[in-house]
Amino acid sequence: MKPNMKRIPVREQDPKVRATNFEEVCYGYNAEEAQAEASRCLNCKKPKCVAHCPVSIKIPQFIEQVKLGNFAEAARIIAEDSSLPAVCGRVCPQESQCEGVCVLGIKGDPIAIGKLERFVADWSRANGIKLADKAPSNGIKVAIVGSGPAGLACASDLAKLGYEVTIFEVLHKAGGVLQYGIPEFRLPKKDVVEAEIDNVRALGVKIETNVVVGRTITIDDLFDKEDFKAVFIASGAGLPKFMGIPGENLNGVFSANEFLTRSNLMGAYSAEADTPIYTGSRVAVVGGGNVAMDAARTALRLGAETTIVYRRTEKELPARVEEVHHAKEEGIDFKMLTSPVEILGNEKGWVTGLRCIKMELGEPDDSGRRRPIPIAGSEFDIEADVVIMALGTSPNPLIANTTKGLETNRYGCIVADDLGATSRPGVFAGGDAVTGAATVILAMGAGRKAAAAIDEYLKK
Repeated sequence: MKPNMKRIPVREQDPKVRATNFEEVCYGYNAEEAQAEASRCLNCKKPKCVAHCPVSIKIPQFIEQVKLGNFAEAARIIAEDSSLPAVCGRVCPQESQCEGVCVLGIKGDPIAIGKLERFVADWSRANGIKLADKAPSNGIKVAIVGSGPAGLACASDLAKLGYEVTIFEVLHKAGGVLQYGIPEFRLPKKDVVEAEIDNVRALGVKIETNVVVGRTITIDDLFDKEDFKAVFIASGAGLPKFMGIPGENLNGVFSANEFLTRSNLMGAYSAEADTPIYTGSRVAVVGGGNVAMDAARTALRLGAETTIVYRRTEKELPARVEEVHHAKEEGIDFKMLTSPVEILGNEKGWVTGLRCIKMELGEPDDSGRRRPIPIAGSEFDIEADVVIMALGTSPNPLIANTTKGLETNRYGCIVADDLGATSRPGVFAGGDAVTGAATVILAMGAGRKAAAAIDEYLKK
């Protein structure tokens, strides 16, 4: 029997409605839809999807259980390799990883692996399925700096092996980028993020918030005073980048980090918030990644006409295909092959617009993408009350500057090998602390590798 080449559609909020609220866009599959989609899987003998999953989830096996209606068993299979399935099912770039190599995608639609993972996770949560199996405690203490996806993944794996794990988080809520960076309409905080963090706590992991490692306590203190035997640095990349163009100090210029943190973590989308966000009536977002899409779609929901300014073509956009599609559906304007040269302001120091220049693509640069080249004499202005810079981030230098024996590269990232081991024995690093630009699933993969490396190190 030939497989169905078309995937089962996923129900979503109407674009005109969702553009006015912060409720989740995608409703996900129900049981009947999930089983129908799972029945399309060919159950390949050599599944490329598993090889292209950064945490190596046993994809055909869990999908087979979904097809049979054994949802609890599907959840158990996923839990062997992933501690954040409801998160990954929502925000991971499956189209460039597991789904991108699905055999069905050659002539039709690949299996909706992410949507099936999300279904299993959501079903498990709704039905009270607990997956907290772990080895007896071995009494060995391991510290983790940062409670984002890399830290949570590392903590889960180590706790399952019997280690006594404590996560130190700088903010007042655990979750890292899952809390402050990704909007509610993509990743609900209470029902998804906090529920999955509770699952990590159920393994015995302790999470201490409001701890600034490098100020409140140092890495040396963790070893010498707190008796931790290994430390994993998963502190994220919270240092925003700017272009260095005139006008960046005007009122109304935000980094995407600040804009999203104030909205997602501090509730500033509400007029009653202690620090509400100013968007004016027109917002320009500079950048083309997922963070740019999140900032633009947040600004739209706050009532602003929103434009994304990107210096390459749509083909080179690094954002997820689904996020670009949703942004367009919601009415966000895209100005491609466009680069800012100056932020314009009035005599009171407030933003009034963005001066840009048109670009054309030349030969590929170090990233493998064609280099954008300015077209002389093509300058034009975009009216804007707010400009949001979504140009990537780099790690905060605090930990590297206060920890003896750590090497950093020219970008300020901690130097570590493929398993996360740094130049200082007992200290490991991964995710954004190493790369400066990891996705959630890549950060989780780095956390799992570090957990294995820490386990091997401590057993010597």
